[in-house]
Amino acid sequence: ESAPTPHDVIAPPLNPLLSQIKPSKTVEVFSLVKQMEADGETVTSLCVGEPDFAPPQSVLDAATQAMQNGQTRYTAVTGTAELRAAIAKDLKERKGVEYNPQTEIVVGNGAKQCVYQGLMAACGEGDEVIIPAPYWPSYPEMALLVGAKPVILETKVQDGYLINPSDLDRCLSQHPKAKVLMLCNPSNPTGGVHSTELLAEIARVVQKYPQIVILADEIYERLVYTSDGKCTSFASLPDMFHRTITLNGFSKSHAMTGFRLGYLAAPARFAKAVATLQGQITSCASSVSQAAGVAALRDVGEEWLLSNVEIMKSKRDYVLGELEKMKDVEVAVPPNGAFYVLPDVSKYYGGDDTQLC
Repeated sequence: ESAPTPHDVIAPPLNPLLSQIKPSKTVEVFSLVKQMEADGETVTSLCVGEPDFAPPQSVLDAATQAMQNGQTRYTAVTGTAELRAAIAKDLKERKGVEYNPQTEIVVGNGAKQCVYQGLMAACGEGDEVIIPAPYWPSYPEMALLVGAKPVILETKVQDGYLINPSDLDRCLSQHPKAKVLMLCNPSNPTGGVHSTELLAEIARVVQKYPQIVILADEIYERLVYTSDGKCTSFASLPDMFHRTITLNGFSKSHAMTGFRLGYLAAPARFAKAVATLQGQITSCASSVSQAAGVAALRDVGEEWLLSNVEIMKSKRDYVLGELEKMKDVEVAVPPNGAFYVLPDVSKYYGGDDTQLC
């Protein structure tokens, strides 16, 4: 009897969950950029969110020193005690929120992992996740991965693409299965920054719905271009600490995207759940990256960070000026944070933004 041909072989099925998950368009375009560069083409890439400056020299030196000193083995799943203590100190001094470094902070392989694990800890099958739009494309897919249903809360241009408390109240009242509110502040992709006053209004709405957990993605909080440069931590608001999972990291503030180092700060019950998940998924973050993270918090002066904010602000102004010269392109809401701008390019490529990219 002849061997079966490839056409006769029935491939084992994949997980049905994959039929619901879309590939990351950002990763897709970035992979195309890297292939074009490998083919010898010169490409100006606008697709992936990372600063164009190098990490501070003290961070690079700390990574080198860590390797030379033999800090190349596993650490605790939640991160080294030194890094968790440095994170807790930074959050207390800068953001006014106090966490126990032993029980309320988990260091992960990038903030993206922390977002996913935070969602997995806070909700599950049959729950709903409120996601204000425009949004980072990974949020809905992560909700689906944990078995929840993403519910999109549209924001308005007249509100600066920020959350309107009345609209949020209406959305929550219509979705009793909602368990999580995603709050990206400053926003990816609009660059919008929710003021302290607006966050307080949002908190008052959330107080009416005790089942809601806030996943506060504050990865861009060091890149704010308003006059006071302020980005209030949602967990610092009255009665919000116990229901807020704060997500942050080193990629945007210290240009450490390749180090893959982020963290989650939350009440102990959430942090313990996330640590359990991480222990079964990836275990600890890189020991070398963690040593670099300690240096980022302890050795990098405020002047270095503020200088980069000014540089990014000038680049923002340049980009806005150039977009203003382009035919049929409009920026309704100039960004006040992060390093994104959200132009209306719907008159090109039939409104297909992916094709334009």
